[in-house]
Amino acid sequence: MANATQPTDADPHAFCEAVAHPGRREDALRLLDLFGQTSGYAPRMWGPTIVGFGQYHYTYASGRTGDWLATGFSPRKANMVVYIMPGYTDFSHILARLGPHKIGKSCLYLGPLGKIDEAVLAELIRAGLDDLATRWPVSA
Repeated sequence: MANATQPTDADPHAFCEAVAHPGRREDALRLLDLFGQTSGYAPRMWGPTIVGFGQYHYTYASGRTGDWLATGFSPRKANMVVYIMPGYTDFSHILARLGPHKIGKSCLYLGPLGKIDEAVLAELIRAGLDDLATRWPVSA
């Protein structure tokens, strides 16, 4: 069984420009640049609402296989969701310096970017990508 969310040909910049909430739209455009510069990958839409950078192919012990974005974000209504941690490593030493956030298993929930340290976010993105690459090959 593969992941249902797949890359599309939609324009990530146009998607970010179309975010309804002005503050979330501005933050999405800032993240578009930050993730691109930090990851070195071009943005690509995954499904209708996730902007991804790089990807990897996985095969779990259960036999489940699929492809998923290496890192990325989604400007949701309640929070900015950032996909940077594949869930393998404890990044609490970096998160402690980030600013206000909540964490899920492999995602980070942020409020306005003005309240977080973007340099620390870039460090976290890079650490997540480096950690992921020790387990699965990451490609553009």
